[in-house]
Amino acid sequence: MKRKSTLKKIVFLTRSYYPNIGGVEKHIYEVCKNLDGKKYAILIITESLTIKKKSEIEFYHLPHVQVVRIPIKKRNWFLKFHIWKWMWDHRSLFRDADVIHCHDVFFWYVHLACLYPLKNVYTTFHGYEGYPISLKAVIYRKVFEYMSNRTICVGDFMKKWYHAKPTLVIYGGVNEKKIVKKFKKNSAVFIGRLDEHTGILEYAHAVNIIRKKIPKFTLTIYGEGKYKNKLEGDGIIVKDSNIFADDIISQYEYAFVSRYLSILESLASQRSVYAIYDNPLKKDYLALSVFSKHISIVKNPEEIAYKILHDDKSQKKSLSGYLLSKKLTWKKVAKDYENLWGFN
Repeated sequence: MKRKSTLKKIVFLTRSYYPNIGGVEKHIYEVCKNLDGKKYAILIITESLTIKKKSEIEFYHLPHVQVVRIPIKKRNWFLKFHIWKWMWDHRSLFRDADVIHCHDVFFWYVHLACLYPLKNVYTTFHGYEGYPISLKAVIYRKVFEYMSNRTICVGDFMKKWYHAKPTLVIYGGVNEKKIVKKFKKNSAVFIGRLDEHTGILEYAHAVNIIRKKIPKFTLTIYGEGKYKNKLEGDGIIVKDSNIFADDIISQYEYAFVSRYLSILESLASQRSVYAIYDNPLKKDYLALSVFSKHISIVKNPEEIAYKILHDDKSQKKSLSGYLLSKKLTWKKVAKDYENLWGFN
């Protein structure tokens, strides 16, 4: 990448990036968007979108950001060896980097860390692998934490469950927006994967309970996953998932979401949030978060239904959550990254 000598070169490593949609993809995109293009030249190394034989180079919406996609021929157990070889063959991409920042995939870079021992390497840990957490996952994270100059954890729960000692804990961010006061009455929205990890079946069951008292209550679902074909029914609408949370949450009265970015987007839209958990890890994921007091954390469909039908505190929570969200902007997150790198 050609750049002026005054620019700092940042290399991000991530398994997935735009146009794929997800929490990590949006996190990286928003951080890049809020880093000054007059100060930084950013290179994102990620996997190809489809099966490819050659590397792809592209710019994706941001002029100061270049994306290099690793060609993925097959997705199997040998993939990590293919990526290690590709990284070694393209090690020149890292030679003049001022910062190398891994998003969950430090293992991609582990062999190059020996080649460039003086490079500044940082890691952001996003989310968790599933429940229960394996000892192997905890050990890997501790090793990668030790090998990184500094680390970021997305969520305080990692301190308890992974014994993490991060330099910084963040929760993502939101963009400033105007509150939309008009919305579909007696409506809820779900955004996320349609599998056992997001509680979608429990949310759908809650709708069935609510509709016994409010027959016109609806749940609109944006997502993909193995449960998609199980969800069509009375009051449940499944739509195209290729859309971002901040574009649609304000259209609905309630948000049935349990991931940090969707929760933040809901609070920024001043909507009432109902986040469900089904295991101790997910409970801590929500209860130890910075916005735990501003959302309804529930353990089953019956509790969701009861709170919506009887709870008069949701409006107060949504207002206090909105005030909190105004402090958690992507601009602040980008500044946190700069401070982490020592570029303040």
